[in-house]
Amino acid sequence: MRVFVVGCGSWGTAFARLLTLQGHVPTLVCRDPAQADAIVRHRRNPRHLYDVMLPDGLDACPLAGADLSGADLVALAVPSRAFAGAAAEVVPRAGEGAALLSMTKGLDPGSGRRLSEILGELAGAGRVAVLSGPNHAEEVARDQPTASVVASENADLARMLQHELSGRTMRVYASRDVVGVELCAASKNVIAIAAGISDGLGYGDNAKAAIITRGMAEMARLGEGFGASPRTYMGMAGMGDLVATCTSSHSRNRRAGEMIATGVPTAWIEQEIGEVAEGLTAAPVVRDVARARGIELPITEAVCRVALEGVTPLDALAGLMAREPVEE
Repeated sequence: MRVFVVGCGSWGTAFARLLTLQGHVPTLVCRDPAQADAIVRHRRNPRHLYDVMLPDGLDACPLAGADLSGADLVALAVPSRAFAGAAAEVVPRAGEGAALLSMTKGLDPGSGRRLSEILGELAGAGRVAVLSGPNHAEEVARDQPTASVVASENADLARMLQHELSGRTMRVYASRDVVGVELCAASKNVIAIAAGISDGLGYGDNAKAAIITRGMAEMARLGEGFGASPRTYMGMAGMGDLVATCTSSHSRNRRAGEMIATGVPTAWIEQEIGEVAEGLTAAPVVRDVARARGIELPITEAVCRVALEGVTPLDALAGLMAREPVEE
């Protein structure tokens, strides 16, 4: 496949490298021309995964003036807050036969829409798919085994991408539950912030297990409210990604929670990490779409109070522990 990967962060870089090794012809499309030039010249991304050599077959170009007309696939790996603008810029420049793949785990912060909905409005849902799962870029870039799920309302497109993206180190499952896969991807990042706060407070495995378990229940309630399949929450996009994001040393969202617990202002966190922590953007959006449908998300509400409203983690914890006891 001729693939353009829009977004030169860690995940876009790791994904483009993987595609090259699997025999495809990818081009990383960077907002900054200097970054694209450095990738071509030095076979390294100067800002992300800079210690990983990139294969010779991987090209890079600046977004301005990029010719996407010959693409078989255009994959967007940009932050959720930039997704709508990037989609509006690149989709009209892609050929009508190009499939569109969202690799971003979040919701549109301006409208609360799922990101596939934005792509569907621009090109039609039949051309759109989403990729999710426990796929930390640091591990994918070092050829460690990983499994993901690709979802599309177009079953033929999902199966085609499943075949093309699967390889020696990547196993891909196909799904038609686009709603469930995207809501899992957005909400698990918020739960991971809660897990990180627990770690930052010095709590142990009991607390972490409770956050993961009740976080999954929370995610499943949200999905049910939007008509998602319960099976999705037991799969790679649900339980798989939740466990990885809540426990991994690579998890930016878990680290963001740790920093919040130790008193780092939320506004400083992404600058300190050097990457986007999508859960910080997703938390108020997930909270608001859930409130609009009368869905109760106590962990998400607590994360918002701590990260956005200045409530201390201990006070938020006290509020969660004091909730009315219920049957599981």
